[in-house]
Amino acid sequence: MRRMKMLTILGLTMISVFTYFIMSGRLSSFTALTIIPLIFAIIAGFGSTVDTMMIDGIKLVAPSAAFILFALLFFGIMIDAGMFDPLINQILKTVKGDPMKVAVGTAILTLAVALDGDGTTTFIIVISSLLPLYNRLNMNPLVLATIAMLSFSVVCGLTPWGGPGIRALSVLGLEQTDFFVPLIPTLIGGAIWVIFVSFILGKKERKRLGVIDLQEDEGATRKTGYAATLAIEEGSSIKRPKLLWVNVGLTLAVMGVLISGLVQSAVLFLVAVVVAMLINYPTIEQQKERIKDHGANALMVLLVVFAGGAFTGILSGTGMVDSIAGHLVSIIPESWGSFFPLIIGLVSIPFTFVMSNDAFYFGVVPIFANTAVAYGIEPIEIVRVAVLTQSAHFLLPLVPATILLISMLKLNIAEYVRFAFKWSLLTCFVLIVLAWSTGAILS
Repeated sequence: MRRMKMLTILGLTMISVFTYFIMSGRLSSFTALTIIPLIFAIIAGFGSTVDTMMIDGIKLVAPSAAFILFALLFFGIMIDAGMFDPLINQILKTVKGDPMKVAVGTAILTLAVALDGDGTTTFIIVISSLLPLYNRLNMNPLVLATIAMLSFSVVCGLTPWGGPGIRALSVLGLEQTDFFVPLIPTLIGGAIWVIFVSFILGKKERKRLGVIDLQEDEGATRKTGYAATLAIEEGSSIKRPKLLWVNVGLTLAVMGVLISGLVQSAVLFLVAVVVAMLINYPTIEQQKERIKDHGANALMVLLVVFAGGAFTGILSGTGMVDSIAGHLVSIIPESWGSFFPLIIGLVSIPFTFVMSNDAFYFGVVPIFANTAVAYGIEPIEIVRVAVLTQSAHFLLPLVPATILLISMLKLNIAEYVRFAFKWSLLTCFVLIVLAWSTGAILS
């Protein structure tokens, strides 16, 4: 009993120290995930076996690391080839001078581009394409920031190649298909909800500004509309407009196989990347350039995933996670056990707001998952519910993608949080209710 108490104290202290160094920016996620658990494992008396624990954790996350590498490369290639360009152009043509249509178009564009899974890329494309139009119509840039953030948070959180899901799935050794398929109705419902929010915000802007006839200034229209897409192009040489429908067909086929679970997800996206490369960039030099352009982002993600595996290996191997879970079970009334996923969903809102994704999904979610087992609840349900609160996380001013978003729009962070907070919180609640009602959690 005394040993269990000591492990609980050490485990909670380790997570607290890890969270502090991550949130304060004193250590990178990669460094903190490696050094801090190593020190605590030695303090706990596991110095002779800590290397085995870390290797076991790294082995556990290896399939997920391969999956995220190939998924990021695949969607990066689709964006490079211009698969989303016609959608962008069509939105810019359709919205014209109506603020309500502009807001709805912002949501649709972000939901599509967010399939890339990278917040930085998504916000660069969306803001570069639409900010001139917002400026031309004198629309509130906070509307653009809020819609873009909500749209990205839904897609990023609920897709298995998004940052939150891949972290939790990798450290728990769970299957991407088991995670994703039950969440598809929630993803669709969440997308509809975000479009509805954009409709409300756009309607308010239309009431404030009216509908502006951009045809009065054809030059401004071009600058604001069709030519705005030039901002997202890395160069016309990498665009493949003639292969648009081939790329769309390939993407739909890949998504279909992913949902069906016929092929392991890492193998599926490996093959998809190779096919996409051969179709769009057949020469070795072209392929090297595409890998080089996307490699840095993918490498940073892989470093964190593997270090997260080592972290979780120590957390599990030392018995810390079991000890903490046992204490957590002892303080939750037994009658609440069947509602544990719902409790975790509500608790995750403040957790994800004040913590980095690395700290939350590598340090906290495994404890929640282990605790759930005591109530007869599958760990995968805890992962599903934990990713539903990403819109709260993207209010955090320490998130790099959020910093980029407010910097590109020249916004004050306090102003942004005040404006987006209500919609962020509502989005968390809507996603939790959708997941509950469709059986993704509490099934």
